[in-house]
This record gives sequence, C-alpha cells and structure tokens, in this order.
Amino acid sequence: MSKMGRIVFYEDKNFQGCRYECDSDCTDFHSYLSHCNSIRVESGAWVVYERPNYMGYQYVLTRGEYPEYLRWMGLNDRLSSCKMIHFSCGTQYKMQLYEKDDFAGQAFEAAEDCPSVLEKYRWREVYSCKVLDGWWVFYEHPNYRGRQYFLEKGEYRKPGDWGAVSPTVQSFRRFTE
Repeated sequence: MSKMGRIVFYEDKNFQGCRYECDSDCTDFHSYLSHCNSIRVESGAWVVYERPNYMGYQYVLTRGEYPEYLRWMGLNDRLSSCKMIHFSCGTQYKMQLYEKDDFAGQAFEAAEDCPSVLEKYRWREVYSCKVLDGWWVFYEHPNYRGRQYFLEKGEYRKPGDWGAVSPTVQSFRRFTE
C-alpha cells in the first residue's frame, strides 16, 4: 500500500533557519514559517503548494535535497501546504484528454509520457481530462518545464479543477515512485 513519508521545510537556503517537519498532509504551515527557501524530502513523494488548503502554484517533489527554491522550480519562496502522494501496487497509467470543457470535443487517450502536446496531438491546450489510473503531472511548457499540476485518479471538467488558471498544457508525464 502506501509508504510513510517525511518532508522538512526550512526558512533559509541550505537547510538553515527555522524548520517545519511533516509526515502527513498539512493544510497550512505558514504560521510556522514565514517563507521557505530549502526543503529536504526524507521519504515519500509530495505535492507542495504556495497557499494554504492546497491552492496556488504547486510543485511535485521526490526524495532528495532542494537547497534553494529554484531547485524545485519554485517561482518564489512561499509555501503553505503539502500533501503526501499515496502510491499503490499494480497501477496502470491511463488518462483521456479533451479539447473542450466538460469532456467535450475531440479526445485522446494517453498511457505514456508526452514531452510535446503540440507535436503529438496538435493541441496547445487541454480543457478537461479524466485520469482513469495512475498519477500524472501536467506542465505549462514543452519538455516538462513551467508550472506543474499534479493529477490523481478522477475527473477534471475544467483547468481550474487541477489548479490551473488557463488551459495551457504543453507536456505531461506519469508520476511513479
């Protein structure tokens, strides 16, 4: 089933200053740290969010050290909430992408990573999707760059459902342990 996870947030670069440790989901740790400049993921995989209640920019982190926010592709030093990703055995990866909101218009099915949505599907945007199995990360730019959006099994009727302010999705990949 799922593994235990542990993540440590630090106010200053290079794991200095005040710290806050999590071993489960946390809706708001901003009162403990005014800003976050480094992170150590001791175990598990995590999605960290800029704002409380899993809102704002999101970043998907795996085990390792991130001595400054640029290392996790952070746009600033603000983080306020986090969720641990719970993996399960025997997962297949499959999702359906749609060219319009509410699963309308042309659709494509994906089971593999895609470094360029434009090259593979001739789309610049994804308006809705259904994650049938597995965990996926959408990226704002080709080759897995830019803003990240973590998606787990479920239906996403519009970009806001996965935390985006626009439908721009230029690449995506499977997220595995």
